[in-house]
Amino acid sequence: MPLRPKSDLNSESPTPSSTQTSLSLEPNDARHLATLCGQLDTHLRQIEARLGITINARGNQFLLTGPTVNVVAGRELLTHLYAEICQGVGLSPESLHLQLSQVGQEHLADTAGGTPVEAIQVIRTKRASVKPRGKNQQSYVRAIKQFDISFGIGPAGTGKTFLAVACAVEALLEERVRRILLVRPAVEAGEKLGFLPGDLSQKIDPYLRPLYDGLYEMLGFDTVNKFIERDIIEIAPLAFMRGRTLNNAFIILDEAQNTTREQMKMFLTRIGFGSTAVITGDATQIDLPRGTQSGLTHASNILTDVEGLGFTWFGNKDVVRHPMVQRIVEAYDAYEDKATPLDKSRP
Repeated sequence: MPLRPKSDLNSESPTPSSTQTSLSLEPNDARHLATLCGQLDTHLRQIEARLGITINARGNQFLLTGPTVNVVAGRELLTHLYAEICQGVGLSPESLHLQLSQVGQEHLADTAGGTPVEAIQVIRTKRASVKPRGKNQQSYVRAIKQFDISFGIGPAGTGKTFLAVACAVEALLEERVRRILLVRPAVEAGEKLGFLPGDLSQKIDPYLRPLYDGLYEMLGFDTVNKFIERDIIEIAPLAFMRGRTLNNAFIILDEAQNTTREQMKMFLTRIGFGSTAVITGDATQIDLPRGTQSGLTHASNILTDVEGLGFTWFGNKDVVRHPMVQRIVEAYDAYEDKATPLDKSRP
């Protein structure tokens, strides 16, 4: 097995603000260890960059140096990954990124401090089981199952829509609801698409594609189409919700940052008995006309103390897409923080 550039495990001494710990992984299997470290130790370097620690490896002996909480995180992560590899589970940069997102530093700090961590609520669907990753995703799923109305607010790539669809499918399969409604405001992202041919469903389909993708993954293409034909799954533009009362349904309002204050109030007052509603959105990507306040931001300001509503706020660290997505979101946030009011007003 190739050695790390600093192959002497005792060559690096901890600073006063850091700690150093050793780890021995068993069984000592060269093939499994090579999978853990990755080609040219890319996996170890990915862990180092994310946790801010240094990892030196020789054979099955690992030396971790860095801040105490992060070293504990790295030790637990390496142990967990190696156990999975020994059971035949592969490891790639993509899956490692998801593992690192799940083992967030806040979660690890709670674990290291002895705070009990609530059991992860696995969502079971027809074709797959979905496990929320990280504290915020777990809190989000718990809120969906606990409250009649839940909000998931945060940047792109944090799993808001996917987890909502998974919870909806689970509720339908367990017969806790009779149907699923997919709702989205028909607002274009700065582009004018013009006339769209077809019936109502075909016109709104392009706006609901992320919801469809989740449904296809969890139920299969044929089952989804059959449910749509029977109105078990219904597609509804937000503007067409006025006047309805929705009982025994699981309703998902996606891209809610593009609702107006009046539309959000109208939607929230459609909820009937036995129904669950999930509202998702990203307050940093509002496509409404300039000067129009987002119904999502307005609701988050006035409803946070209302009993029976759940709010989950996602941050950059919760992004579970490609690592570049997280860095892009952070770069935009940093620019917005530094930009002057004049800069922000420019097109």
